Amino acid sequence: MSTKLLICDDSNMARKQLARSLPDDWDVEISFATNGVEGIEAIKAGKGDVLLLDLNMPEMDGYQVLEAILAQDLPTLTIVVSGDIQPEAHKRVTGLGALDFIQKPVNKEKLTEVLLAYGVFTKAEPNNDNAAGSSASILVASESDQQVEKRSKPAPLKIEPVVMSAAKSEPVLSLSSDLRDCYQEISNVAMGRAGDLLARLLDVFVELPIPNVNFIEVSELRMALKDVEANESTSGICQGFISAGISGEALLILNDSSFKDVASLMNYQYDEDEGTELELLMDLANVLIGACLKGISEQLDIDFSQGHPVVLGQHRKISELIANNASKWKKTLAIEISYSIENYPIKCDLLLLFTEHSMQTLNNKLTYLLE
Repeated sequence: MSTKLLICDDSNMARKQLARSLPDDWDVEISFATNGVEGIEAIKAGKGDVLLLDLNMPEMDGYQVLEAILAQDLPTLTIVVSGDIQPEAHKRVTGLGALDFIQKPVNKEKLTEVLLAYGVFTKAEPNNDNAAGSSASILVASESDQQVEKRSKPAPLKIEPVVMSAAKSEPVLSLSSDLRDCYQEISNVAMGRAGDLLARLLDVFVELPIPNVNFIEVSELRMALKDVEANESTSGICQGFISAGISGEALLILNDSSFKDVASLMNYQYDEDEGTELELLMDLANVLIGACLKGISEQLDIDFSQGHPVVLGQHRKISELIANNASKWKKTLAIEISYSIENYPIKCDLLLLFTEHSMQTLNNKLTYLLE
């Protein structure tokens, strides 16, 4: 009898990767859900004997799903698969009933090991005729799909190639929904690595958002960051990075009202002088920028060289901080990650800005990654 498995993740890329990482000889019927609300509905419909659950999702996140499963006594065995690798995240999900925690990007051997450990999956006997090949089928159970599909393997993501203009031999760049999803998932994993380091440094729980990915005119950055500004003055650090065919800048922006709490958590003697604040900014930049770029480089199998951090400004509006960068190139692939600290009014934003000429190399890397 097939095991009914539900994969609940807002990323199409992550759902496909998880489906491909399942044991080859597991007799399993797979359903997909794109958020927690759909996930709970699928479990109630009997499609989730086993649940592989992401944490960072819109509408209803993984923590809320686990709480609902407990409150409603829903019949499912849950394994969390997430980019949020903070020890506190692991502790919280197991406290809410999850069997185990696996970090993204998922490793097939690790997933099989966990499934075996809890008796969710058992290896077929070598001479079992039914064990030849994978018997998995997939039921797509998300609101975005018009029909329920059944197939032997998940369809690959479609990454549109960069189209070259015959007139100018310049790439015509765009950000399709599939491509945005891929960048968002890679950023999600990298964000989790940086958030884990920040949590350990400050001994706090870092609340991680869904990364915001856009391909926009550099002049539109101020509008894109209007929620960051919120009539507050900010201070910022900029650090350039480069790899083969890829270049860009990372901006760390901290609301000035956050300095006192950050200083307290980092055991600084805070005297409201610009020297102390600059030191705090540099320390945060080293942690967040370095870890985030490392997370991206590991997933795409590239190496980044980082320049020396440069102070964008202190106690200024966000529009003033980014004004000098707006003239360096026309368009940018902008990845925005807003870190918050639980129980503290700390707001810290990390911006990764890739030049438009970097996108062709990045897209090629994504295509190779998804093959």
